Amino acid sequence: MVEETVEIFDAIIVGAGLAGLAAAYTLAAEGLEVLVLERGDYPGAKNVTGGRIYLNPVREMFPELWKKAPLERYIAHEEVCIMDKERSINVRYDGMELGMEPYQSYSVLRGKFDKWFAKQAERKGAMIVAKSRVDDVIMENGQVVGVIAGGEELRANVVIACDGVLSFTAEKAGLRKGAQAKNFAVGFKEIIELPRQVIEDRFNLEGDEGLARLYMGDVTKGKFGGGFLYTNKESISLGIVVGIKDLMEEEPRIEAPQLLDDFKQRPEVARLLKGGETVEYSAHVIPEGGYKVMDKLYGDGILVAGDAAGFSMNIGVTVRGMEYAMASGYFAAQAVIQAKEKNDFTRAGLATYETLLKNSFVLKDFINFKESLEVLEYPPLFKHYPELAGNIMKDLYEVPAGPKARLYPTIKKYISMGEMWAMVQVGRRMMKI
Repeated sequence: MVEETVEIFDAIIVGAGLAGLAAAYTLAAEGLEVLVLERGDYPGAKNVTGGRIYLNPVREMFPELWKKAPLERYIAHEEVCIMDKERSINVRYDGMELGMEPYQSYSVLRGKFDKWFAKQAERKGAMIVAKSRVDDVIMENGQVVGVIAGGEELRANVVIACDGVLSFTAEKAGLRKGAQAKNFAVGFKEIIELPRQVIEDRFNLEGDEGLARLYMGDVTKGKFGGGFLYTNKESISLGIVVGIKDLMEEEPRIEAPQLLDDFKQRPEVARLLKGGETVEYSAHVIPEGGYKVMDKLYGDGILVAGDAAGFSMNIGVTVRGMEYAMASGYFAAQAVIQAKEKNDFTRAGLATYETLLKNSFVLKDFINFKESLEVLEYPPLFKHYPELAGNIMKDLYEVPAGPKARLYPTIKKYISMGEMWAMVQVGRRMMKI
């Protein structure tokens, strides 16, 4: 009787998001046998993000991709909008460097981009199977040696967990600690279609120029979080992100979808969306804890990348995740390649992964901004200061029937000694990031 030979892949990747596809693309390009398991109908079907990717950190990792990648608009204009209940202040930055090639960042539609990226990985030789849910990991002598998907055992030298922020694969492998609500946020996003010319006229854009705008304050009713808007070629990505702990505990109690609806009805937002049609709605849990709460990144026979590893960062002026996902997938692949050369897929053999991350922008960024959650999770930043700024601007621009007050006393009446001391304390907090 002939024994059936069990096929062993070099790597099984769970999840066809940016981290998983980056790992598959890199491994397959080196001739390794790679299987990607994606539970969605196709890569990109379940992948949700605000809609922006910064290319400079990952440009040289994937030099063949960017000329033909289905990116939307390059971001030439940066804006921050501070919202009070009845007014808002919009600050726009137009820097010449933002409009010079190679462009720093682009808006992107993940459904389109991920589907395209998956095809590039397949052309390199990766096997991608959609509609495939991983039900368990296979452990032998404490080491991950494969997964069970659809009742079938699939074996590999290494499993790379790229299955999102609540990674079932990493949990089953014993790499995740108990999750705390304060370390996560929930994001809600809509894609709203508008004609290209309408977008360019409304946002003062030319050609393929794009705009990114972050909102803070009343957009989340004073809760930790904010809103975002990105212009695509023929649509707008609009959404909010709000801390799960604040959503559960902070008053006023309000459902997150209602926050998005109220945001869309604000006059300064509604006029930007007028005539548009919502063609996509999605929700997503986002890691916010950063370096301090990061779980183990590798173990015997397993690596963790992308959102599954907690690689998402909000430092107020920028919200980033996509380039961390792609880079972590790339470095995971490099670690697997080196482990194969040594034929060592134990924890020790895969430790190169963390070394590569520490020597790159990925963990250097997370270490540099490890205090960002503590600094930003400060209620006055989302309620008191937007109200204060709005009230000051209201009085500065008001022209009454009688004489107008001098500018200095107008500002000074809002800035008491107590207020000044509070601002000093905020400044001290900000020094941490």
